[in-house]
Amino acid sequence: MNICKSLFVGVFLLGLALAAPLAHSQTNCTASQQAAVKCFVANAVATNLTKPRQGMTLPQFESYGFAVTQILQTHSTYLVLVGLSSAVADAMPPLNADGSANEAAQNNAIIQAVSAANHSGLTPPPAGVTLLDLQHFSLDIAGAMNDNQGALELLTPGISLRIIDSYIVTATTNGQVSWSEVNASLSTAVANFVSSGLMKVPPGMTLAQVTSFTDSLAQIIQTYKVATNRKALSAN
Repeated sequence: MNICKSLFVGVFLLGLALAAPLAHSQTNCTASQQAAVKCFVANAVATNLTKPRQGMTLPQFESYGFAVTQILQTHSTYLVLVGLSSAVADAMPPLNADGSANEAAQNNAIIQAVSAANHSGLTPPPAGVTLLDLQHFSLDIAGAMNDNQGALELLTPGISLRIIDSYIVTATTNGQVSWSEVNASLSTAVANFVSSGLMKVPPGMTLAQVTSFTDSLAQIIQTYKVATNRKALSAN
């Protein structure tokens, strides 16, 4: 899997697919936006600009390419996915506490976080885009972020996840987390942030939904910490 090249294709796919005179030998490439994107992806793979994600066939990768163009046009969903992915890449790297690789732990965190965001209504997929597409897109973003840790250390997008983790750490005794304490603390914190104007409830959502999403993130963080043998999230 070449994550950086996949992300490159995702970001520039729409413009290049519509602007470049691609695949003259292929038919129906101008029949629709979806056909144009699929032709571009097929040419990108054929010329080694990118490769299908692990496990994807070429037709599946072509469909994913079109899904990316749709995600990029959503603005709100796109921004939430970028924010989540960069936060996880920053605070939850694909490494165990001892420095050994553990890509699965980070991937699992991203997949679960996107699912929780989607369930909460934060990332409604556009027509023709599935939850799996949102997850693949987020995995691609995090993969690119993993290769640019210097920028992440400067921006520290994972600060919100570390704040949530601080409540988990405080409520942990002898390795056991008091989730009732964590949930109560997070509920109070979210309410205080909203009432003070430091946080806004997204349109179409309630305070209860935001709190529920925060609780889900806390569970995801703890799962990651157990998988990587960490006592707290990475502080970079």
